Amino acid sequence: MTRIVLTLGRSESERNKRARALYVASIARPSVDLIEVTASDAPPGRFDALYLSGGEDVHPGRYHEDRDPHSTPIDKDRDELELELLARALERDVPVLGVCRGFQVLNVFLGGSLEQHRTGHSPKYPPDGVSVGDDPTKADAIRHDVHVESRSLLAQACGETLRVNSSHHQVVTPERLATKNVRATVTYDGIVEALESTEHRWVVGVQWHPERTKQVDAAARGIFDAFVHAAEGVPAR
Repeated sequence: MTRIVLTLGRSESERNKRARALYVASIARPSVDLIEVTASDAPPGRFDALYLSGGEDVHPGRYHEDRDPHSTPIDKDRDELELELLARALERDVPVLGVCRGFQVLNVFLGGSLEQHRTGHSPKYPPDGVSVGDDPTKADAIRHDVHVESRSLLAQACGETLRVNSSHHQVVTPERLATKNVRATVTYDGIVEALESTEHRWVVGVQWHPERTKQVDAAARGIFDAFVHAAEGVPAR
């Protein structure tokens, strides 16, 4: 069995329970031993891949900035847990997938930072004239098309044109992208929406939510098969 660690938020709200179920379903495979971990749990020992899910904002102290009032909610314990697991994963060169918050955690860990608030990319702060629901299990969503850098891991997994969703208020701009051994593979509206490491065999982060299957096209969901395949494939160092 391939042991994959999935990090999750601790909120027990009904919305969060629905969101958590989508993350679990996205990589449920007969070959996968899925280990769900929150900041209330002890970090697992051995694992073959790391899946960083969405959720709370990363504390800006992690990238040496003061906290904006819009940076909320924050779970410092989750920051600590995920950064510890990420350090172990990258040291061993096991596959890592970051989604939404997970994409941002990757950027921060690798030396980048975040713009702490921008409207137009979240149901809570939608574009002018747009009103959408905020249920991760339903089709209603802010959507846009993205073009993926060719010859990237993301393009190999999903193709070069995708229809994706937006549900975030913090962003990575080109100026805030980590500069060491990282490349942007999607840029949309002046914002970096996907990245990958150039010094690890499979490390990919996406700003959108491909696990919300009713809100993205089928091609976007290919990232999960690629991630699991990488976890089952070449042995880590």
